[in-house]
Amino acid sequence: MDAAELKRENERLKQQLQETAAHQAALEEQFARTIAEKDTLVGSLRHQIKLLLLKVRGSRQERIDPDQLMLFSIDELRELADELHAEAEEETAGEEDSTGKKRKRRGHGRRDLSEVEPTRVLRHELPEDRRKCACCGETCTEFAVESSKQIEIIPARVEVIQHDRVKYACRACQENVVVAPKPPQPIEKGLPGPGLCAHVTLSKFGDHTPLYRLEDIFLRTGLEIRRSTLCGWLIKLAELARPLAMRMKYLVLQSKVIHTDDTSIKMLEPGAGIAREAKFWPYLGDWLHPYAVYDFTIDRKRDGPLNFLEGYQGYLQADAYSGYDCIYAGGRVREVACWIHARRYWHQAIDNDGVRANTALSFIARLSQIEGQLREAYPRTNLQGERDFALVAAARQQHSLPILHQFKSWMDRELETGRVLPKSAIRQAFTYTLNQWSALCRYTEEGYLSFENNAAERLVKNPAIGRKNYLFVGGMRGGRDAAVFYSLVSSAKANGVEPFAWLRDVFDKLPSHRSGEAFAQASAGQSVTSEELDALLPDRWLQSHPDHAWTMDTIRRKERQAKEKRRRRKRRR
Repeated sequence: MDAAELKRENERLKQQLQETAAHQAALEEQFARTIAEKDTLVGSLRHQIKLLLLKVRGSRQERIDPDQLMLFSIDELRELADELHAEAEEETAGEEDSTGKKRKRRGHGRRDLSEVEPTRVLRHELPEDRRKCACCGETCTEFAVESSKQIEIIPARVEVIQHDRVKYACRACQENVVVAPKPPQPIEKGLPGPGLCAHVTLSKFGDHTPLYRLEDIFLRTGLEIRRSTLCGWLIKLAELARPLAMRMKYLVLQSKVIHTDDTSIKMLEPGAGIAREAKFWPYLGDWLHPYAVYDFTIDRKRDGPLNFLEGYQGYLQADAYSGYDCIYAGGRVREVACWIHARRYWHQAIDNDGVRANTALSFIARLSQIEGQLREAYPRTNLQGERDFALVAAARQQHSLPILHQFKSWMDRELETGRVLPKSAIRQAFTYTLNQWSALCRYTEEGYLSFENNAAERLVKNPAIGRKNYLFVGGMRGGRDAAVFYSLVSSAKANGVEPFAWLRDVFDKLPSHRSGEAFAQASAGQSVTSEELDALLPDRWLQSHPDHAWTMDTIRRKERQAKEKRRRRKRRR
């Protein structure tokens, strides 16, 4: 091979090597692109699996990553350290009594019954043969009594009440027979009295006990009442109580702000034997109209809230459901969004993009911290949530608005970089927060607006727990009747009223109003503007019956707050 042929061969090999290198580079780029796509897919699938597992059986607590503390400024960290020091001093001081000794922390011991008067006293004495003195054989005499108290329960007792209506007649002319009238009854010509009506209503819609279980409970008292009979009673009682629920609805629509949400329930199709998904919608009024009114619809279309809120003017705090958009369109109703919903998107994106997600969560944590400080500085003066709203609004404008501006600027800068993947979990968090930004910031306008919508979230728990027990409602009428009962029970608890005592009085007093204006307006499908039933509203009823205050919710709230404070203190340490 001469030099020219060798040169041509070298050129050919060089070109072949260049082509191989270019192909290898393209192949590597393709593999890198494929691996990146696979990583994105794997991350997305892992995220979906995590959400499914959390939904099925996992914990839903959205804890803040400790690394988020590094996203606070130095001054804010110093403020947190000062708070920790103050809390530690308060805890130490609280554990010491007046003598300077540390007081033993109360555990889970028995309840103190020293101030409770005994219902029955059982006296235990030794027999005569055991009273002899072991030393001299003389009979011992009593010199003191050692007392201890015990709690016992007597099962419910059913009373059969006989109504004797006395007849009167004139002895002279044997005419003009007069019969003493029987008081109006919750169910005309029916067996249950007001107390039994209240018990059945509260058992199913307050204690979530299905009617077939109530059959067993009644049978233990010696009374056989079939579930078909109980169902018939509830239909009549819902018809009786509907004017009161409609009166509460009219008053709720006078509120400055309404909280709402929705939850699903299965509804049987009449004659078809199949179940379809329906909805319960709770609506909670403000501190001047503190009633929880439920609505029932056969679907989640916008017609449900649109019809219920017809004529309403004010703020509406809800989730980002698009069905509310037509309500906000007219400008009479202003949207207030929930930061807890927004926070959930960022928390779900931690595995996808931990740095951005934790940064956003730190902003939300600072906003939440301000709300906690405002709750301590301007506490609620009653169960309805009244507080110094003007000072709360001023504090939010001073402290929360600057953080919101920083949060918005940070999100805009991150999106401008173009490094946020379009279909990723972190992009969903950005999209949700920015789409709801005006509604999320609106809580700073007024002191009576809320940072979150937990008040409505708690109301949907009632039908949500109920459907786990009774599974479904038996048609449109059954759903509407259930909405009436949930309105009564939830409104009573929201106002600190013992539900059974109030329901018993309501079913005792309502029958005498059947011929009144309120019942006439309700039967005609009109708004109940009559004030005839206002004395039976739970908050006003409690003013005349202060002995029937319901304190258990307050006790539980204080326990939760104390537990959360201890948990935060432990995490900070």
